[in-house]
Parts: sequence; structure tokens; C-alpha cells
Amino acid sequence: MPAPVNTFKRALAANDTLLVGLWVALASPHAAEVCAGAGFDWLLIDGEHGPNDIPLIASQLAAMARHSAHAVVRLVVGEPWLIKQALDVGAQTLMIPMVETGAQAELLAKACRYPPEGMRGMGASLGRASDFGRISDYAETANREICLIAQIESRMGIDNADAIIATEGVDAILIGPADLAADMGFPGRSTAPEVMAAVDALIRKIVAAGKPVGIMSGDPAMIALAKAAGIRFLATSSDVGLLMKGAAALATSMRS
Repeated sequence: MPAPVNTFKRALAANDTLLVGLWVALASPHAAEVCAGAGFDWLLIDGEHGPNDIPLIASQLAAMARHSAHAVVRLVVGEPWLIKQALDVGAQTLMIPMVETGAQAELLAKACRYPPEGMRGMGASLGRASDFGRISDYAETANREICLIAQIESRMGIDNADAIIATEGVDAILIGPADLAADMGFPGRSTAPEVMAAVDALIRKIVAAGKPVGIMSGDPAMIALAKAAGIRFLATSSDVGLLMKGAAALATSMRS
């Protein structure tokens, strides 16, 4: 029995459908399961800004398993030991923030894959990834189902974008306009003309290189620009945002 098929990776490679997603940052398996059944193509379990650790990520992966939404896990940092843990608990698609050089991208790609292609440590039979050893040929088949998304979200990342994009084993790029805007001197202003121009040029560069590219933004102007430039996957909100807005709207309506 081979490793489970990575439906998100296959969808990115197979067609031009825009895959819509949601950020999940409440660190709650219940919230993740509710969102997973809502009709999104993918959910991002956020370990960078959400209060998630490896056990909580594992719990959310298990809670989402019966729904078709694909789980993308964003780690707080691209350390090989942390990547190994996330993959062993069952993540198949990882997003790593603040990727800024080709060398960094190459290290991440190797950390995601077993030798000889990479340096991932053996031992998945102890975890969810191999159904606790019941997937007998997991190690032989896992590499092809791993999907690595590198985030480019700084001026240094843009300067080294060609090397990052060309790195074997980097399957897709996600642009982080908020951090990019801050690094460019426009904190909280991701729709500043300079930032918009940089994002547009970067998306078009990635598309021209034949690599899928996505973005996370709640701004209509940024979303329109990104769609026009050719993004393949998109998130516009989070479970935190939905709960906050929904709760506030309900409280207001009850008083009116």
C-alpha cells in the first residue's frame, strides 16, 4: 500500500482551477473539523501565528481527515527537526514562512524527503503518516506525495526569487503581502502602490516559470490583482476572523 495521494498537489499540477482556502488559527480540532466540512479546497493549520504545537497539529489533522478539504500545515520556522515531526504526524503539505535564499529553499526541500533525494529521518512507522506502520511501503512512496510551499515575503526573498522558484522540491510559492509591505517600509499598508507592483511582478515571474503560486489577503484590490496575474490558490480569511465578525454582527443585531 503506497502513501496517501496528496490531492492538493495533484490539483495544483492538473488544472487551472483556483483552489480556495481558509486560515485555521484557533488551535481547535473542533473548529478545524467544522471548517473542513464547509466546502473549502484546503485549510491552513497555522503554526506560525496560531498557538499550535505538534500535538495540536496532529489532532487537527485527525479531525479533518473525513472531509475533502486538504490540510496545509504552516510551521513557525523551517527547521529540519520540526519538519520531520510535522511530516511524521501526517502532514503532507507544508508551508514554510520567510524563505529568502535558494540555499534555504534547498535545505527545506531535502528536509521534506527521504534519502537519496533528501535527508528526512526514518521512523514514520511510529506516527500517523504511515498509519502507525500499517502502510508498509510508506517510506518508498512518500516523497512523491509531499508538497512544499515556500513563502516569499521580503525584499531579500524577491531578490532571490529565481533561485527559490527553481529549487527542485519546492512545489509552490505563497506570497505574503503583509510582511512584504512591512519590509518595504509600508507596515499595515499592503496595498501601497509599490507593494502592489512588487506582488504583481513576483506572481507573473512565478507563473512564467511554471510553478503554482498563491496568496493570502483579505483586500479586494490585492485579490483582484493576484487573480489577474495568475494565482492558483487563495485564502482571504481565517477561522479567527470569521468568529470575530460573526460574533460582533450577532451582538449588534440582537440590540437593534
